[in-house]
Formats: sequence, structure tokens, C-alpha cells
Amino acid sequence: MSKLLLATIALSLASLSSPASAKTSANKPIGAVVVHPLFKIYYSCAEHYAGQFKWSGDALGADCVVMRLRAVDRRYWARAYRGKGHRNRDWFGWRAEVLAPIGGVVVKVNVNPKTNKPGIMGRGKASMITIKRADGVHVVVAHVRELQVKVGQHVRRGQVIARVGNNGFSRHPHIHIGAWRNKTPLQLRFDQRKIPKAS
Repeated sequence: MSKLLLATIALSLASLSSPASAKTSANKPIGAVVVHPLFKIYYSCAEHYAGQFKWSGDALGADCVVMRLRAVDRRYWARAYRGKGHRNRDWFGWRAEVLAPIGGVVVKVNVNPKTNKPGIMGRGKASMITIKRADGVHVVVAHVRELQVKVGQHVRRGQVIARVGNNGFSRHPHIHIGAWRNKTPLQLRFDQRKIPKAS
């Protein structure tokens, strides 16, 4: 091996074990918040990985879809929609009740009246509700429709606040949820005691 290659390897190894590299944001503990489940019915979520998005409402957030067990050839599968899912009403979550993830005050509301077609990415800001808890934790739920709350209203955990929609940057009916405190994103943990069973 050449001296230059050996020197490069040694420098790389040294940087991996140096105290400076251990202080990067990737190694800082991630704060978390326990929230009430979004639905009364079974659902599944895909989490945003650390660094995927920067906005507090997107960072460490999750996209949640209502699911149902369906029999196919005497085997059961979790499915998000019937048929090909080309229509919003084919999705099991379409217009399902959305529950407040935390108790607090509604501090922001946005309404996007346009409804997207499944499989086609929409545009514009989603319809969303932001709730602030007494300890400063904010939680946003997005892609909602038929909002049942307004700014300044106090809500309790588990209260119906809207229905599942498909608007803004969305390809299908689902709910996005994100949480933060003082602009620092928080990882979401759903209260396991309240999680609905598969049906």
C-alpha cells in the first residue's frame, strides 16, 4: 500500500473516533412525546427518518393510514383500500374520524378545499390543525377535511377534530402527524393502551 493511502486510512479512522464527531446532532438523544392514537380503528404509520425533513411539523413525523384485514385465498392481509384504490372512497380511511392526539388549545388551522385523486401528488399547503399543550408541546395533524374545531378552542385527548382527507402534498387518504417543542422535533409514540385492534 502507498504511504498516501495509509495516511488517508489513518486520518479517516482518527476522525471516526474523535470526540468532535461524537458531538454531532445525529448522536444527540431524540426527545419523544406520547400521544393519543389518531383513529378509533386499526391503522399503520410510516415514520419520517431523522433528517428527512427540516420543518418542525414534518421532522420525525409519521404518515398514518387506516387498514383492514381482508381475506384473499383464505389468507388474511392488512390492506389500505379495496380494489385498485383509484377513488378516495375505495380507501378504508377516507372520511374516518380523526382524534386529537393531545389535549390543549387549537393555535392554527389551515383549509385546502381541493381534494386529490389517489396516486396523483397534490399541491399547496394541506388542510391541518395545530394543537398546543400547556407544557409547550405542539402537535399538527394534516391532510384532514371536515374540520370540527377552530383557533382558540380547547380540545381534549381523543376528541374528534376532523375527518381523513387527501389534500396538499398527498397521494392518498391518510393523516400526517408531527410534534415539536421550541422548534425541536419530537419522536411520536402512540399510547399503547389505546391502540385499536385490527379488524
